[in-house]
Formats: sequence, C-alpha cells, structure tokens
Amino acid sequence: MLYYLIDFLEQLYEPPGFQAIRFITVRAALAAITAMIISLFIGRRIINWLGEKQLGESVREGTAAGFIDHSHKKGTPTMGGVIILLGLLGSCLLWGDLNEVYVWLIMLATAWMGAFGFADDYIKTVLRNKSGLPARIKLVGQISLGILVGAVLYFHPQFAETNSLTTLPFLKNAVLDYNVFSDAASGFDLGWLIYIPVCVFIITAVSNAVNLTDGLDGLAAGVTAIVALGLVVLCYVPGNAVLAEFLNEMTLPGSGELTVFAAAMAASCIGFLWYNGYPATVFMGDTGSLALGAAVGTLALMVKKELLLPLLCAVFFMESISVILQTSYFKYTRKKTGEGKRIFRMAPLHHHFEVKGMPETKIVVRFWIITAVTVIATLLTLRIR
Repeated sequence: MLYYLIDFLEQLYEPPGFQAIRFITVRAALAAITAMIISLFIGRRIINWLGEKQLGESVREGTAAGFIDHSHKKGTPTMGGVIILLGLLGSCLLWGDLNEVYVWLIMLATAWMGAFGFADDYIKTVLRNKSGLPARIKLVGQISLGILVGAVLYFHPQFAETNSLTTLPFLKNAVLDYNVFSDAASGFDLGWLIYIPVCVFIITAVSNAVNLTDGLDGLAAGVTAIVALGLVVLCYVPGNAVLAEFLNEMTLPGSGELTVFAAAMAASCIGFLWYNGYPATVFMGDTGSLALGAAVGTLALMVKKELLLPLLCAVFFMESISVILQTSYFKYTRKKTGEGKRIFRMAPLHHHFEVKGMPETKIVVRFWIITAVTVIATLLTLRIR
C-alpha cells in the first residue's frame, strides 16, 4: 500500500529520492525494518495481553516434562505466533507489489496455516483442552493448501512456461520436468498429476518439521530467521534476469517480489526472538510454527528450489527424521521382541541432547550454527550451476 502511495507521489511531484522505492532491494529493506518494529513494539502489548488473560503454556505429561524439568515454562504466554504474522503480513502488505500473483499466494499460504495453528492454540489455551485441534484437521489444512498452491503454480497463465519444471542442484543447466506424462501428439498435459502431490508433500512436511522443531526457547524462530535470509537470495536471483543468466539459473519474472516477503519473515522472527530467547517470555505456538513452515515450503516451490530443502532446512529435516526413525524403530522392535526400543533417548532430536544433559541454550546456539553453515552451502550451489 505504501509502495503505491509513494510511487504515486513520485510520479505527481517528482520529489528527489522517491524513485528508489521502485527497487526491490529497497522495499525488502523497508519491509524488514517495518516487520522488526511491529514485532518489537506491538509484540510487547500482545504478550502483556496474553499474560493478563492467563493464556499460558501447559506442560504435558509424557513429553519432555517426564524426563527433563520444564516446569519453569509452565504459564509462559503462548500464541505468540500472532506477533510474527502481524509483522510479516503487515509489512508485506505495505511494501510488496500487490499486482503480483506471487505476493498474494505466499501471503495466503502463510495466513492459511496460521489460522489452523491459531485454532489449535485457542483450543489448548482458551478452551483448556490439551489435545488441541485434531491431527487429521491439521492434515486437511496442509493438504488443501498444497493442492491450492500446486494448482495456482501449475495452471495460472503467468507460470505456464515453467509450471512443471524445477532446478536440479549441483548439475549445470539441469532441470527436472515433473510432466513425465506429457503427450505432444494428443496435446494432453498431465504433469499436474505429479506436481500437485509434490506440492502437498513439501508443504505438509516442512510445516510439520517447523512445528516439531519448536520445542526450545528461540530454536524454531532462530533457525527460521536464518533460513529466511537464505531465501532472500534464492528469491531475488530468479527475479533478476541478468543475475539469473550469470548464475545459470531459471528466470522467473515477478518472483523477485518474494524477496520482500522473505526479508520481512527473517526480520519478524528476529524481532520475535527479542522475547522468545532464553528464558522465553512468550512461545510462538502452532500459530507461528505451522505458518512459518508453510511459508518456507511455498517459497521454495515458487522459486523452484524445493529439492534443496533438505540442505537449506537441515535442522528441520533432522528433527523430522529423528521422530520418524524413533517411532518406526520402536514399533518394529516391539513387534519383533515384544519390547519397544529407541534409537534416541528422546525425539525430536533437540530433546535427545537435553536428556543427555546439554544446556538448552547450547543446543539452540549450535542448531543455529548448523543452519547458518547449511544455508551458506545452499547458496554456494547457485554458482556450481
């Protein structure tokens, strides 16, 4: 909105310096500043309100509380993901180009899963039902969002030239075409039969992965902030024809606007860390974790980098794999021997290190460092191509 107002004033009065607003990099910086301000100043009011309403975290039996002392977290305000969403979506509305399909789709994806996460947090905190939103309802939200995102990216005219393509990492000028069922003679296009399920899987997987990672003070917010900084580059490159050609990347007209969103996401998470760092005065809850996961997955799909997600989001990937391995091995050994055995002392992975006695702050900082390294490694793949 501010983007259009300033652009109008620049055309009407031609004040010096106003033309800079046309540059994506300038608007990305302004969006980041705006998101940070919203997170820091409005965040404090929201935290105070949550505290007054006693909408705090409850420590469940049978989770980490059974092995690790998390009693100090009980009563800490949750639903803090609202702070992140306000900073992220608010700044994107102010500084993004609302004529771009990319912008509306990524905001819809974020708000969509944010709504499901909010419903889960509301049931847990306001209605005092510890079970929260049924898992199948969350899954319906993730699957429906994946179908929507996949359908738009495949069938919208703006994406017609690249709708079934994605980049193959580590291989020069290599692309993967999901449209393996194409029939040039008949003219039938059945690539969506593969592409849309891929979108469903990625959005569901990343959304759940961030949710699993949100178990220690500052862990999910810090890791997501670093991943978002990497996405700033990954979104900017394909939207810039000159830079994309130089780096042998696919050119995606309009995708550069996603840079504004990615910058705002990084800043919102960093601003949230002001309150979420150890010892946390607020937790993001499912409102934040499900929304951020959906945003990361959707951004990767939009810029054709979904195959890089295991490297870009290595911590999220490890957390998910640890849960899958733990659950599968326990069921297998219980079926074979009658007694379930575990690979890790506890899953997700961050709780394994907690049980081993590693301080919470050390786990969080080390996971941040791992993420920074993997994000840099991801960016290096751009030059390899």
